Amino acid sequence: MLLSYLRERLRLTGTKYGCGGGGCGACTVMVSRYQPGTKTILHFSANACLLPVCQLQGAAVTTVEGIGNTKTRVHPVQERIAKAHGSQCGFCTPGMVMSMYTLLRNKPQPNMEDITVALGGNLCRCTGYRPIVDGCKTFSPESNCCQANGNGAGCCLNGDSSPERSENELPPQLFDQEDLLPLDPTQDLIFPPELILMAETEPQVSQLFRGERMVWVSPVSLEELIQLKTSHPQAPLVMGNTNIGPDIKFKGAWHPIIISPTRVQELFEVTKTPQGVCIGAGCSLSVVKALLEGLVQEIPEEKTEIYRSLLQQLGNLGGQQIRNVASIGGNIVSAYPNSDLNPVFAAGNCTLNVVSKRGRQEILLNKDFFVGFGKTSLKPDEIVLSVFIPVSRQGEFMRAFRQAPRKENALATVTTGMRVMFTEGSSVVKELSIYYGGVGPCTVSATKTCAAVIGRKWDEQTLSEAYTQLLDEISLSPSHPGGQVEFRRSLTLTYLANLKFGTWICQSGDDPVGRPIMHRSAISQATGEAVYCDDIPKMDGELHIVLVTSTRPHAKILDIDISEALQVPGVVDVITSKDIPGKKFRTFTGIDEDILAQNEVSCVGHMVCAVVADTRKQAKRGAALVKIGYEDLPGPVFTVEEAIEKQSFFLPQRMIERGNVDEAFDKVDHVYEGEIRLGGQEHFYMETQSMVVVPSGEERELKVYLSCQHPTYTQESIAETLGIPSNRVSCHVKRVGGAFGGKVTKTSIIACITSVAAWKTGRAVRCVLERGEDMLITGARHPVLGKHKVGFMNDGRIMAADLHYYANSGNTADESLLVIEKILLHLDNAYNVPNLRGRSVACKTNLPSNTAFRGFGVPQSMLVTENMINDVAMKLGCNAEEQIREINMYKEVSLTHYKFEFDPKNLLRCWDECKEKSDYGSRRKSIAQFNQQNRWKKRGMATIPIKYGIAFSDGFLNQAASLVHIYKDGSVLVSHGGTEMGQGIHTKMQQVASRELHIPASLIHITETNTSAVPNTCPSAASFGTDANGMAVKDACETLYQRLEPVRKQNPEGTWQTWVKSAFIQKISLSATGYYRGHDLHMDWEKQEGQPYAYYTYGACCSEVEVDCLTGDYRTVRTDIVMDIGRSINPSVDIGQIEGAFIQGLGLYTMEELKFSPSGVLYTRGPSQYKIPAVCDIPLQFNVYLLSGSDNPHAIYSSKGIGEPVLFLGSSVFFAIKDAVAAARVEAGMVGPFTLDSPATPERTCLACNTPFTQKIPASKQGSFQPWALNIP
Repeated sequence: MLLSYLRERLRLTGTKYGCGGGGCGACTVMVSRYQPGTKTILHFSANACLLPVCQLQGAAVTTVEGIGNTKTRVHPVQERIAKAHGSQCGFCTPGMVMSMYTLLRNKPQPNMEDITVALGGNLCRCTGYRPIVDGCKTFSPESNCCQANGNGAGCCLNGDSSPERSENELPPQLFDQEDLLPLDPTQDLIFPPELILMAETEPQVSQLFRGERMVWVSPVSLEELIQLKTSHPQAPLVMGNTNIGPDIKFKGAWHPIIISPTRVQELFEVTKTPQGVCIGAGCSLSVVKALLEGLVQEIPEEKTEIYRSLLQQLGNLGGQQIRNVASIGGNIVSAYPNSDLNPVFAAGNCTLNVVSKRGRQEILLNKDFFVGFGKTSLKPDEIVLSVFIPVSRQGEFMRAFRQAPRKENALATVTTGMRVMFTEGSSVVKELSIYYGGVGPCTVSATKTCAAVIGRKWDEQTLSEAYTQLLDEISLSPSHPGGQVEFRRSLTLTYLANLKFGTWICQSGDDPVGRPIMHRSAISQATGEAVYCDDIPKMDGELHIVLVTSTRPHAKILDIDISEALQVPGVVDVITSKDIPGKKFRTFTGIDEDILAQNEVSCVGHMVCAVVADTRKQAKRGAALVKIGYEDLPGPVFTVEEAIEKQSFFLPQRMIERGNVDEAFDKVDHVYEGEIRLGGQEHFYMETQSMVVVPSGEERELKVYLSCQHPTYTQESIAETLGIPSNRVSCHVKRVGGAFGGKVTKTSIIACITSVAAWKTGRAVRCVLERGEDMLITGARHPVLGKHKVGFMNDGRIMAADLHYYANSGNTADESLLVIEKILLHLDNAYNVPNLRGRSVACKTNLPSNTAFRGFGVPQSMLVTENMINDVAMKLGCNAEEQIREINMYKEVSLTHYKFEFDPKNLLRCWDECKEKSDYGSRRKSIAQFNQQNRWKKRGMATIPIKYGIAFSDGFLNQAASLVHIYKDGSVLVSHGGTEMGQGIHTKMQQVASRELHIPASLIHITETNTSAVPNTCPSAASFGTDANGMAVKDACETLYQRLEPVRKQNPEGTWQTWVKSAFIQKISLSATGYYRGHDLHMDWEKQEGQPYAYYTYGACCSEVEVDCLTGDYRTVRTDIVMDIGRSINPSVDIGQIEGAFIQGLGLYTMEELKFSPSGVLYTRGPSQYKIPAVCDIPLQFNVYLLSGSDNPHAIYSSKGIGEPVLFLGSSVFFAIKDAVAAARVEAGMVGPFTLDSPATPERTCLACNTPFTQKIPASKQGSFQPWALNIP
């Protein structure tokens, strides 16, 4: 593939590996081709991980390195994303840059829709997308439009005067748009003239490439293509490689011969006739989209019904990079069961022109064409030449619908194409064609339903009977692959109803501290020059390692046969637990975990051994040949209910109580019990687990380059595993491409395995997990079952609450015991409940071990609490914000349930300001009016507060150290113990040093985090990295500045450089260590009291959503966040953290779902199955405000930690959805509390709305079938 060629052969590492399947956009490049016929140059973005190099003959490929760099000239795209603070960890930035750059090459003045479409195929886990879009929209002439700035009311585009906004209402300006490089298209790279000459003069000849196991043939004529297909009927035709490529990579498919007809001109011909348009099967989806858009403008509207339906589906099908290469013919013959286009083609009476050695024929795209999963009626030697799409006739109407886990760039759950034709002048149905995707092994036709309707009037009676017929005709087994059976079946009815309704479902130089200074590495990240772990050049003799994991959830290991693996060319060794010279386990929270399984495996994904080879491909081939003998053990445990039944827990369990809960229950007006389930969340850091271990060759020294949050722990782990002192191991972390808590424990174990391989072979070993491996092995956020019993008065005062938390910890303890402790410490959130009890349990199951994740149990804890608040409000039939949340909040200096005193003044200020900034009162009235006027769309709103404890409850983890050198030229080098993961810690340390030394930040360089420079570091976690390391850097700089005091007095008119040189001559040390002891925090669980946190970060968030009750789809209309972060050291970095955390929380509570099979196998192992938020999920209006006048004496410069707290505020969208669902349920005659588990996916939302269509779906009897997926937790 092009990606490996760029990175390994050409050493162009700016193009990143993110998923390997075209789902994340990290590897985006621009491909340019000369079109001899039109003498134009076509530029398009593409995923390098899917582009075969042998398909690029005659093309020019532009990578992020090619458009600009810091040594010559930075391109305006690179500069604007960087200056707009759109680069945090930076791993996704080169892909974002290239998507935008390609758009500008084609359209130098794009509109906002162009920008969002261009970025639709790129994922980011850090920023929340808003700053990326802000940087890109500076290229748009619409950038000053009201809508572009989040103000749709009174928009200038509508001819309205924009309402005056006071200075306080204006969003903060975090970068100066006047200080940006202009876009000058004349300075862009030209297309290589030699490629133009080659295209115009050299004759096209067939190409043949031979690999180790595969032959790639590229014919140039249709005759040659027919001959090849005749000789090799089983050989697949590859155009965009978006189907065959992932099958080869992820499913192990093997094709000895591949035919690539990308140069056969007949496959790209387009013919327009009065009857319709004939489109070559090789045309890309982007070309088809552009063609249909043109036709819709050219011909009468009544003739474009089918075209407009196809355009609707094409707009959401894949990302821009996929649409640019995937062909229309390939999309059809792939015959995916949930295809977006095939139901429309079939319902629209489209035909295929097919050619073979027997001649040409036309095949109607109908129910007989799709014969099974991935199968059609085409014979093996037949080639689809083109597809004919007819124009619509008089009285003919066409509709297409889709529902997907994410609005854009996601495989559909259910799709449909529906065409109806009426008898002229009447409502009698003359023709009806309905096709569905996602409800069978292939595209299916509702033939009987159509027959029952044809000849009848299109009225309520006909449709009512059609619903019954459709339920009988489109049936799914309760165990249907993909699950969501009730939801899928209800959607088939909903879409038929929508055809009736005629609606379209659209898815649519001074003190540097306190200033919004750009992330110090943003430019180098945007140019691709920033070096991540796998960007380190390959070393001489370097080996690659691939892990072999268990395929059983609970079994004894009988034997490990590595003989076949060792026979694979290039395989050097296989590492097992027997090869570990030192400790064979790691201990987390007092519980041991094997580095490599020795006698038993306890989950699918348990690491058993590792294959070491010259290349990753060879190691992977060897890993597939390792044979592990198992003896299954009885009774695997997967869910918390099973764990409770079998008392499968990690000890100790935790409990905390204040007041007398049981007694209080007897004295309240109401008692209510409820529960909520919260699913897990994959970290999905853009850079997968990566490391390179290099033996020095003497005195048993190892240098370890890795991507992790806690290099000292990794250092200790490797030393103990190898049985050597820690001073022989040095760990180096330059930067981390995202972590979120997922690069601590499992990273250290993988590093230990890699180090054993390097130790045994004496050669450098590189380990970079593929996305699927990473998701399988490393665990996720703990799924939690939360139960509450609450006692309250008629006026809404909560007098007693008893909460139980059951966390699914997985097969090892990891950090689960610490997570369940933090769950209990935050169960009060912002509420002063006089009688409060909480109990939490870490359940031991046979799923991959779950671990730390941003928030560390708090998002689970507070969701249960807020759900309890919501239930109280619904039970009393009142407003949750004003009548329950406000009345129960901490109001004055108070004690928490663990007897820690605090002042909630700023919490109340955040709450009040949030209600004011969001215009809560008037919008509540508008929502009520909207809901009265709309039957199938409902709006909801929720405001959520947060009180989040900052620092580690184990006091020893709050210390930090630094090392600062001043060189004779005046430049300063700073080392500290924090790792840069995108949170901007290096930028803030640079600001701290700049202030304390009174010098420009340009003189200061922050070096890599290195255990040899700063030993015994603590993890970069708990939102405490800046607090601790900032104080340590401050301490070192203060020492140095004081040492220079005599020199300054001697020469008060001197410069920094002269003072430094003078100090050196006077033998004054220009190097100093800094140290910060940290807060002495503690928690006594026996006494149920302590001070586990240094202070609290407060905030409040109001979100409004609009829900489509028929499909469960939602859109976040507006979000307003007010955060108390003290005096921000860097507002741009902190606002970036706020927005990124919110969007990550939105993903947790509304869309991200981990799916496990009934045997404990993780289904969701990549972006095609697991959906994180994308650009399309940003709130339409997104406002962030920082509380003014806030001080915090407990942290550096009166700032506050902000990395984790805001994630929970994403739940405001969850509760807004629940509010909208409640409005829908009222119209269905249902009032009072109801269950809506998290995430509030479209499936759960739709079913909770209880529409007439969901009521028609018969419920499957529990226990009568095996579900497709487990209900985790």
